[in-house]
Amino acid sequence: MDRECILQLNRTVEHDEVFIQCLGKRRKRPSMLHIMVLLKYLGSYGNEASLQKIGWAMGISKGAVNECVMWASSAILEPQKRVISWPEDEEQKRISARISRAHGFVNCVGLIDGTLFPLAFAPMLNGDVYFTRKDKYAVKGLIICDDNAKTTWVEMGWPGSVHDNWESSW
Repeated sequence: MDRECILQLNRTVEHDEVFIQCLGKRRKRPSMLHIMVLLKYLGSYGNEASLQKIGWAMGISKGAVNECVMWASSAILEPQKRVISWPEDEEQKRISARISRAHGFVNCVGLIDGTLFPLAFAPMLNGDVYFTRKDKYAVKGLIICDDNAKTTWVEMGWPGSVHDNWESSW
């Protein structure tokens, strides 16, 4: 993510109630710190995802790292229905016309791709089904975006071992 994207993400969530409330006598941490900790956590893998290591990098305790990850995740998921939505009929027609002009695909309203989101460890329940052909544990995701790269659909949660053909039936 570039700087502007991070700033836009922070602007989207900075007024969420999880950042406004101040529990106990601890000083309130800025929403940007929560966002940066979450991004570091999500961008890390294996040993780099250690709460202690992230805490050292960010200058906070490992307990605070866990808190930042949970609160920032909650705040980001809150507006998802408003931000990620399938286009209405009129918008579908506009998208379809643009894609048809640019690429020749008729009646196409989105570009689709599946991806693997790596897990640092095997899940406790049925961990073997999350083991991928790339010898890693992962969750599959399906993402659809329009011709302007606006995400219009996200489907997550299939185990990493599920074949891509199975995804097409989502």
